Formats: sequence, structure tokens, C-alpha cells
Amino acid sequence: MYTTYILWSRKTGRYYTGSTEDLGNRVSEHNSGETKSIRYGIPWEVVYSEEFSTRAEAVKKEMEIKQRGAGRYLRERLGKGRG
Repeated sequence: MYTTYILWSRKTGRYYTGSTEDLGNRVSEHNSGETKSIRYGIPWEVVYSEEFSTRAEAVKKEMEIKQRGAGRYLRERLGKGRG
């Protein structure tokens, strides 16, 4: 299974969207600083995730969310969001 996810930074209030085959491991990587491009936002917390059977489906959803903006996506689709 593949997962598309949205993280929210407690430190900056910003969102990060990605996809992975192992969500727990990926979030740990983000929060340990292994992902240099988003190190600034540690700690990150998962605010949305959705599973797919193929990587292509997960990446497609990731791109859809990124085009909209994660905060806007959460507000429009789920009626929640922090920004």
C-alpha cells in the first residue's frame, strides 16, 4: 500500500504534502531532520493520510493536493485545516 499524506508543522504552521510506502518511517525521517528541505518545521504531525493500492494513484493525489495547496485542500474537502 502507498500513502499520500499531509504534515503540519507545530513550529511554523506550514503544511508539507508527500507520498510514501511506509508512512511511519517517513514521518520519523522528517522529524529527525533527514529531509533537509523541511528540517525548518520540526516537529511535524500527520493531519491527513489516504491509502492507495499503487504508487501512481498516491502520486496523483499528492499532485492534486499540491496544486490546490494543503490548507485549502483540507478546508474544502474535509472541513478542517489550520491556515
